[in-house]
Amino acid sequence: MQGHKITLLGTGLIGMFYTMTIHGLRSRDQVQMVFSRTEERAQAFAEEWGIPRWTTSMEQAINDADTDVVVVGIPNHVHKEAILMAARAGKKILCTKPLARTAAEAKEILDAVEKAGVWAGYLEDLVYTPKTLKALEAVRNGALGRVLWVRSREAHPGPHSAWFWDNEMAGGGAIVDMGCHCIEIIRNFIGKEIRPVEVMCWTDTLVHPIEAEDHGIALIRFANRSIGQFEVSWAFRGGMDLRDEVSGTEGTVWVDRWLHTGFEMFTRVGQGGYVAEKAESETGWLFPVGDEPGELGYRDMFVDMFDAMDAGKEPMETFYDGYVVNAIIDACYRSAESRNWEPVLLDEWRGASDEDVAVSVAAEDQQYIRLKQERLPDGRIKEMLRDRETGEIIERIVGAE
Repeated sequence: MQGHKITLLGTGLIGMFYTMTIHGLRSRDQVQMVFSRTEERAQAFAEEWGIPRWTTSMEQAINDADTDVVVVGIPNHVHKEAILMAARAGKKILCTKPLARTAAEAKEILDAVEKAGVWAGYLEDLVYTPKTLKALEAVRNGALGRVLWVRSREAHPGPHSAWFWDNEMAGGGAIVDMGCHCIEIIRNFIGKEIRPVEVMCWTDTLVHPIEAEDHGIALIRFANRSIGQFEVSWAFRGGMDLRDEVSGTEGTVWVDRWLHTGFEMFTRVGQGGYVAEKAESETGWLFPVGDEPGELGYRDMFVDMFDAMDAGKEPMETFYDGYVVNAIIDACYRSAESRNWEPVLLDEWRGASDEDVAVSVAAEDQQYIRLKQERLPDGRIKEMLRDRETGEIIERIVGAE
């Protein structure tokens, strides 16, 4: 099968990871044209990665007659311009996270792409990490029962490009940068068909002299009464901390993607170069990563995208998902300002109805609802029960070794 010829917009860190991954994958998809704002960077990037054509004109890059896919890896404030231009050109489109700066902007992008009838995929890499995919498989197979609570954390010393720190260009600070990852991780574990209802959020600028927030914490309530929680920070010292916790009625999952994952090294003199993304030092205790594109989810993400593209199917992550994420981020910022729960405002909801996902507490017998069962140190088995009629909480011994 013939591969795809790709126009890449952007030559920053994300563009490097994307190109490294694409060129190392199916051996038939190749970046053929690259756009960068400066001639020096465009030429250097093209030479480094064996890309035959480069330009400083985004319009020229998108309308290149020899490419069929446009990968958007440029700053947030130009996503809409690039995607609308690519849709008019009839190109297939892959866009990095977040889809846009606001839900209104994301909805305009979504509507334009769907009206043009072009294939599109949302490049949310952290839901594609090997550990996350394995955990999602277990959750969807019922290993945890009903998912009650999902916590996602991303923290590091701060972004690597100047535009991230600009509130207008980025559309916010740590929440729009990293909270977008956490939100989509939470949605995948709880179920993307479950509507996010409302948000309570705190933000502050604790360390950096910028207009945007460098810290944020939020709670997201879903229609099935599950709760999502995320924590983001641009001032975490010690590298990049990516962790998730999923709690269900029948089990728990803990995922640590980046720190303390089995590769630890101490060096007094340094290893002589790059250690891992967001690593702050090359001496002392280090946490190198054997396969960064794989561990960050880029490899499985692009396999899913290109395979779905070839089959004419939707990928795991769509532009509609990106729109929902932006709507939740909007609610976060409104809540941080109002200090109240704020609704998630969606012009269009494509998931299940709230009635279809309503849950109730299961009953064990006619008189009592069992709250908990545990084995005591002496071998006896104790139950905590609630009387249906009186509401009284009682305990009883039901067995022993």
